[in-house]
Amino acid sequence: MRKTDSSKSIGLPLIISIIAISFSAIFVKWSDASATILSMYRMWLACALMVPMVYINRKDFKKLSKKDWYFLFFSGTFLALHFALWFSSLKLTTVASSTIILALQPIISLIGGFIFFKERTTSSAIMTMGIAIIGAMMIGWGDISLNGKAIIGDMFSFLSVIAVVGYLLIGQSIVKKMSHWVYTYCVFFFAACLLSVYNLLIGESLTGYSAKEWGIFFLLAIVPSLAHVINNWLLNYVNATTISMSILGEPVGATLLAVLLLKEQLVGWQIFGGLLVLAGVFFFLIQQQHKREIRQEEAVGLTRPSK
Repeated sequence: MRKTDSSKSIGLPLIISIIAISFSAIFVKWSDASATILSMYRMWLACALMVPMVYINRKDFKKLSKKDWYFLFFSGTFLALHFALWFSSLKLTTVASSTIILALQPIISLIGGFIFFKERTTSSAIMTMGIAIIGAMMIGWGDISLNGKAIIGDMFSFLSVIAVVGYLLIGQSIVKKMSHWVYTYCVFFFAACLLSVYNLLIGESLTGYSAKEWGIFFLLAIVPSLAHVINNWLLNYVNATTISMSILGEPVGATLLAVLLLKEQLVGWQIFGGLLVLAGVFFFLIQQQHKREIRQEEAVGLTRPSK
């Protein structure tokens, strides 16, 4: 059977996405700018970088209804909340603690998908998700006894999970109506506008940052934003729960980078937890790929003329 675009393996794009997004926490830790300033410039600079691809796909704007624009605005609102909350979390606690809470994302996504889209999953998929989440919890358990600021950071990270799931669930329903470039640009643009208004209202300085800070702004706009572009494209072929499950690789990647670049400590059982996360992600994605192949074969069988 000849493979179409929709039947190509999602493995390589997801791996690239996980590696790219793992650097996000490191860049935030390197910066002295506030969380909302980092979030705002990440969005504005990413929008600027996407202009050529958006221009190529500019006809997609004519396809959007008033309702679609509302969806895009709310998707951007959730994305702005996610970045503001998660970057704030990273300012208060360790990379391992903050990113580990993102492991709750597939659970929230699964619940949201069930409530809003009546999505179902298998018991084996739930089991692999559970394995990955247990492993992710093992990575961050060592930081659970930190000070009160760290606990607030954990709370911010959890709230950021709810926000990003909202962003993904809205995207799942609208991204198929347009190019993923146009969708990503629109939600980034709305997020940037909302963050700019917020920074002005609270009196954050929008200028006067050093060359180092601007370098971090650009790195945030380029490297982890690549993961969002890939994930938005993948929403054409998989649901939000699958995307959320793949992002479980981020705590592992970010924690390893924090050990190497920030000298954060990691004990043996946390390494074992990382291996559990990778195993859970791997088997979940294998199951999702197998299910897609079965559905495609069934679809081909239904369209094949009888002899």
